[in-house]
Amino acid sequence: MGITLSTGWNSSREAAIRRTSEPYRLTPDMVIRAYSIGIFPMASRRADPSVHWVAPPMRGVLPLTAFHIPRRLRRTLRAKPFEIHCDRRFEDVVMACAAPREAHPETWINPEICRVFCELHRLGHAHSVEAWRDGRLAGGLYGLALGGAFFGESMFSTDPDASKIALVHLVALLMIGGFGLLDIQFVTEHLRQFGAIEIPAATYLQRLDEALRLDARFYGDPPGAALGKLLTQSTTHRS
Repeated sequence: MGITLSTGWNSSREAAIRRTSEPYRLTPDMVIRAYSIGIFPMASRRADPSVHWVAPPMRGVLPLTAFHIPRRLRRTLRAKPFEIHCDRRFEDVVMACAAPREAHPETWINPEICRVFCELHRLGHAHSVEAWRDGRLAGGLYGLALGGAFFGESMFSTDPDASKIALVHLVALLMIGGFGLLDIQFVTEHLRQFGAIEIPAATYLQRLDEALRLDARFYGDPPGAALGKLLTQSTTHRS
């Protein structure tokens, strides 16, 4: 497997400044060290065994204290259409995120990334937030927790709003756990509705350093009080 070090993706998603062709195996320690200095792994496509180490000049983050829940989603949350659990089926969440979907026929999650994140989960560093309905996994997300920084990797949904509701519960978890940074790598229109913004790499690295120093904890299933507080907080922002 080749390794590419990138300063960000261009329109063809192939921008690279260094490539090695020797066989390479990701390890949990390697991935943890990379994230701690602002670098993360991606594949150009699921079938490509190469991994790009990416350091975008602009970084996407979701400010926890300014997280916004759209009005319609707040109504859906109050109806409680899903049971929310953490870390029940982590590998299934990763595989669902990696699977091609109608709107996203290609994915950046290759088997090597799947494997190392499952290892990170077994070591207690990677977590999933899962939306369940009628005994089946209907959506969710996964990411890496280091200190007070959570690096959101990917999300999926088979039922409407399942991944969005998982995201809201993730933010509630991070707030009660004392986290200071939710890194989303890149801003999309989907995430912009929740308050996602881009910040320069230098600013991001400063915030990352501060967050890594925090004594935060990723709890299990979030208590209702935390979600209620988040719903109340969100009403102070735009709808």
